[in-house]
Amino acid sequence: MSAHELAAEMEELLLRIVPGLSEQWQGASPETIAHIERLAGRPLPPFYLWFLRRMGRCMGALAYPSLDFSAERILRCYAEKTIHPDPRFLLIGYESDEMMPLHLFYDFDAPARDDALVTERYANGGELHDRFETLSEMLAWGALLKFRVNTMPQRCEGMLSCDDPDLLSQLDPVMFSLGFTKPITTGPRCGLYERNDAVLICERTPREELLGNQAFTLGGRDAGVLRRLLGRLTTESSLEVEVDEWTPALG
Repeated sequence: MSAHELAAEMEELLLRIVPGLSEQWQGASPETIAHIERLAGRPLPPFYLWFLRRMGRCMGALAYPSLDFSAERILRCYAEKTIHPDPRFLLIGYESDEMMPLHLFYDFDAPARDDALVTERYANGGELHDRFETLSEMLAWGALLKFRVNTMPQRCEGMLSCDDPDLLSQLDPVMFSLGFTKPITTGPRCGLYERNDAVLICERTPREELLGNQAFTLGGRDAGVLRRLLGRLTTESSLEVEVDEWTPALG
């Protein structure tokens, strides 16, 4: 899939599920984007260029509570030497929580699908805490969680597992047969599935070995819809389902 096609998928998804986004998001100027590219010391990933052009100034309702993805904040952190330029890492999200100030960085040593791996670390370095294989997957996963799954009357979360390391190759056929679609194209570590009455999202930490299990969160119209879906997954595939929590709790 080309960078243009991925951006088109992402734009369709976000404008469809995030209320008022088309009036709220604001892109960064070409000069600002060029400044960030100079700090990176390399061409920016095509998806990040789309992100900056669409919402590099304001993410509207898509904004994260304590993470600032704005180009202005990124440039300020480098100008104030809070973050120092690094050929491998580029700051893309500033964490304002002083208790755990793990900022978001691109890791250019792990490019993927016209994008790059998103990891967390402190400003001065230290241990990496990988989040998603790409920024596009992080944004889509977060948007579906906030604006679809968490708005559903019934939710559950747990673990999917199977003998096949590529779990999504087992999950895809069942989900498609049940009328679900994938709003964006993802890699093997992030599954996103939508239907009018239910949404399932699952993910596995990048760089870890694919071991045939992924954490999932599922939202739906009612508990019956979710139970039927989970039942079909176990009877029509080699997948095993372990539910850890129902919200609200089932009686």
